[in-house]
Amino acid sequence: MRASMRLGLLGTSAALVATALGATAAQAEDGGSGDITIDKVVVNGGKPVVVGTTNVVSAKVSVTASDDSGIAETTYISAFGPSPNYAQIWADDGDITCVKVSATTSTCSGTLTFDPKASTGFVNNAAAATWDLRTLVSANDYDYIHRDAATTFKVQRYSKLTVNAAPEPVKKGKTITVTGKLSRANWEDNQYHGYTNQSVKLQFRKKNSSTYTTVKTIKTNSTGNLKTTVTASTDGYYRYSFAGTATTPAVNAAGDFVDVQ
Repeated sequence: MRASMRLGLLGTSAALVATALGATAAQAEDGGSGDITIDKVVVNGGKPVVVGTTNVVSAKVSVTASDDSGIAETTYISAFGPSPNYAQIWADDGDITCVKVSATTSTCSGTLTFDPKASTGFVNNAAAATWDLRTLVSANDYDYIHRDAATTFKVQRYSKLTVNAAPEPVKKGKTITVTGKLSRANWEDNQYHGYTNQSVKLQFRKKNSSTYTTVKTIKTNSTGNLKTTVTASTDGYYRYSFAGTATTPAVNAAGDFVDVQ
């Protein structure tokens, strides 16, 4: 990630530079010249970018564009979430590669990175949001197109979910207590914290079955913990299942087997 934006774009005018780099809010608008078009933009295969607390996450971006003279380059690909969160790559750094699809169409690709431990670019929990993907594409005849939101995509906080069913083994008709915890990444201290007041399903799968069915739905407490009871009836696996939210992906706990005697 680059801390400041480059002030020169090859094959463009000074006015385009100011527009593309967003010198003011009024200038940071869609623009272009000629008949060049952006046909398709894909970020991370169309899936949300999910980031934990330690590892740098890479997200491939592809921009497909067309012009009657052919595509010269995609100058930059920039992603912006709620300020100050961003990620960007530049053609003149060798980070964007263009491949011809035909004489008039090319797909230019690069990889954005999201570092939960970065001091700039990706720095707080507000980054869990919908991001805009900005790009500037130029043609061989100097036509160009700039889009502030060529597409949008989600960035989410990695989630974890645990389960423990006890006692094991248990007599038929006795009570089983099922505990667990739902937590998610916090990018401000790089720890996992409980996700509070969230609906989570308790599910059960019989020993020789491959299908889970929902037993009940409960909510996490003020620390993200889960606890409920069920009556033992037959051997099988218990798990918690979280459907996810806009900022946090869905997750299932691994099933915990209970032997009913």
